[in-house]
Amino acid sequence: MVAVIRNWIVKQLMLGEFRSYRDVCRKSVLVGLKAAALAYGLNLGSHFLLYGFGMLPYELGSAVVIATVLTPPITFILASVSYVAVGFAIHDLGVSRAELQRLSRTDMLSGLANRRAFLEQFDSCDREKFLIVIDIDRFKRVNDKYGHSVGDQVIVKVAEMLSEVFGESGVCARIGGEEFAAFSADLSFSEFAALGELARIRIAGMRIDAEPGDLSVTVSGGIARALPEQKFGEAFSRADKALYAAKTGGRDRIVLSYETGEAEPGQSDTAVA
Repeated sequence: MVAVIRNWIVKQLMLGEFRSYRDVCRKSVLVGLKAAALAYGLNLGSHFLLYGFGMLPYELGSAVVIATVLTPPITFILASVSYVAVGFAIHDLGVSRAELQRLSRTDMLSGLANRRAFLEQFDSCDREKFLIVIDIDRFKRVNDKYGHSVGDQVIVKVAEMLSEVFGESGVCARIGGEEFAAFSADLSFSEFAALGELARIRIAGMRIDAEPGDLSVTVSGGIARALPEQKFGEAFSRADKALYAAKTGGRDRIVLSYETGEAEPGQSDTAVA
């Protein structure tokens, strides 16, 4: 019984039946009616049993009337109020738990998924997918010249643009200080690469408020393909290698890696988009 109750409470903390206060109230009415019917049945059964053994100290008719008038409403009120009190408490705990889980998987500055959440989603995807790793060019200069508050604005703006470009067809994350990533299993390699190039162009065209004048930034990126069974580490290694090629090749560019980690004849290591 203890295990059953514990499992039920855990289920409710996952907002199984208590998704809202309205759900709690609706459920409390049902529980109150069931409790009232059960209590009324037990009350009548007890009276008839005592009557059958000649132990009922008063008239059976009066007993039935009293049981009918008092037992159902009192039981319904007590059961409903108790269920509402417990239900509201469990609902609030469930909401807090869900919010803590969300916060633990979200980068607070950018609003994107954090590295841990991104890795979990990437590794749990058992389809072929494509990964892009993006780094803001010369970000240290931005912090040194304009201050960290402007640097934070840059991160937020880049995150918003990546989410706008990749959001509907992929997962975006901030995986480091000025480093971002996105992956998708719903696009072809060429489609994904086109989105990467679109994000690069749009970021280069952004203007960010700063003193003494507006600031613009560029990004470099590397794109790699991951086979269904391959994990984040393998794909990231290839994407990071392509990112390094983009940085050393002049920045503000996306480099594609055609490697898969398997021996495939006729493939080149990297190609500039």
